Amino acid sequence: MNTIIKDAKERMDKSLNALRNELAKIRTGKATTALLDSIKVEYYGNQVPLNQVSNVSVLDAHTLSITPWEKQMVAIIEKAILESNMGLNPVSDGTNLKIPIPPLTEERRKELVKVVKNFGEESKIAIRNIRRDANEHLKREEKEKKLSEDQFLDAEDEVQKLTDEHTKLVDEILKHKEDEIMEV
Repeated sequence: MNTIIKDAKERMDKSLNALRNELAKIRTGKATTALLDSIKVEYYGNQVPLNQVSNVSVLDAHTLSITPWEKQMVAIIEKAILESNMGLNPVSDGTNLKIPIPPLTEERRKELVKVVKNFGEESKIAIRNIRRDANEHLKREEKEKKLSEDQFLDAEDEVQKLTDEHTKLVDEILKHKEDEIMEV
């Protein structure tokens, strides 16, 4: 019984982490290194994440700085950022890249809030699916007489509490991200 609940909790936590990772990639008008996490560059014939060939840092609230470890990577990184369709225009000084993060329009902010809500709904669905799986395992355990009816009901309540906690956390994460996006 405890292993089923523990497994459900771990899977729900993973769903929350996946949501946080997805939301970190959404541009809010503020500079954050997570914006560039999805960008891969060609490095000696392999596609590697940008942060494995350069130092990515935040200069100020609206500017990112990229310092490649090898000078010839400047043009390759610049091209990869331009091709990423993120609306970012890097400025090269030959050895470094600076990326100004343009402010978002009101219309774009509203679109991003919809995207954020979709991610949140997907996370809630994943959490509910985990609850269903856990409850099915518990029912199987009860049928096989490994759990008494009282133990089954207690475990089912525990799984529901976990589901409620994680759903509430999803709502809090979404609210925080929406506020961040709508902030001018």
